[in-house]
Amino acid sequence: MEKTLALCCELISRPSVTPDDAGCQQLMMRHLGALGFECEPLRFDEVDNFWAERGNGGPLLVFAGHTDVVPTGPVEQWRSPPFVPEVTNGMLCGRGAADMKGSLAAMLVACEEFVTACPDHTGRIGFLITSDEEGPAVNGTVKVIEHLQQQGKAIDWCLVGEPSSSAKLGDTIKNGRRGSLGAVLTVLGTQGHIAYPHLADNPIHRALPALQALAAEVWDQGNDFFPPTSMQMSNIHGGTGATNVIPGTLELQFNFRFSTEVTEAELRQRTEAILDAHALDYQLEWTLSGQPFLTASGDLVDATIASIKDVTGLTTQLSTAGGTSDGRFIAPTGAQVVEVGPVNATIHKLNEEVLATDLPRLAAIYRGIMERLLPPSAGAG
Repeated sequence: MEKTLALCCELISRPSVTPDDAGCQQLMMRHLGALGFECEPLRFDEVDNFWAERGNGGPLLVFAGHTDVVPTGPVEQWRSPPFVPEVTNGMLCGRGAADMKGSLAAMLVACEEFVTACPDHTGRIGFLITSDEEGPAVNGTVKVIEHLQQQGKAIDWCLVGEPSSSAKLGDTIKNGRRGSLGAVLTVLGTQGHIAYPHLADNPIHRALPALQALAAEVWDQGNDFFPPTSMQMSNIHGGTGATNVIPGTLELQFNFRFSTEVTEAELRQRTEAILDAHALDYQLEWTLSGQPFLTASGDLVDATIASIKDVTGLTTQLSTAGGTSDGRFIAPTGAQVVEVGPVNATIHKLNEEVLATDLPRLAAIYRGIMERLLPPSAGAG
């Protein structure tokens, strides 16, 4: 079996449902230790992380990723057991095949091949790996970044292995992500008997015009790198379950995915202005999951585009679409951040799969990026 595929299968066979690492990081650290990396396990509460580094100075290129996977869903509906990797008709099926154990395997193989061919490379290579990306993301990458900053380590370039490709390997890379701002809105009324509405205050009736105004609001027009900011309502609840009771409260959850054309503070202010204009009695709790970030151009983007072209023949598209990633914790440090990984069509679904032959090609893309950013040092034989 091809070595990238074999390594991916080893990782899939470890049932690392978030936040459980299930031994994946020990496997990775053994491989990296054999290549001369100094590995530092970093456990924060229930979350396993590690930092690994090779090299003595110069710019730092980091591979970032996660070993945790989302739950499988109904196991009986999978074609094969989700943690028993199986290749059928050229497709590797298993939980994490695309998100993102295929990328982790490709990173390891790329580093092995690069270090073997170029042991005296310039700069440094790092690995930042967590088991808390699919979960709350509280004790994972963000904590490792804090640890690195305390040590005075600064990342120059970061490759995140999220599944960025749309239809073919390398057709799309993520050079940024929108911000994510969530909210829980509680509209307050007065509970009462449905036959005596004049003795109650129905929060559902009061809220509807305001919610319509929020849904109709144009928050911005986007820009060359980001689509327009969107606001979506995800959960709504009001009522006691009885058909003859006017509820006392209505609770609504909604989320902004926002571009660099608007700030978190502006979104909060404009939302509250709409609610105030409708004279609602309300409470509002905000949760910022991440600010938008963008690597518009630079050495990392150029090296990634060139390597993908060499390996696949494709001219990749730069995208900021999709959800959040741990890049949101790394980009604010000043690092250039790009996400490069397999096709994302089946991530989080039943029968998650990836084209088996894409894995060594992904390793070749990663290696090509290293060759462009970390050339042999002067005088190397």
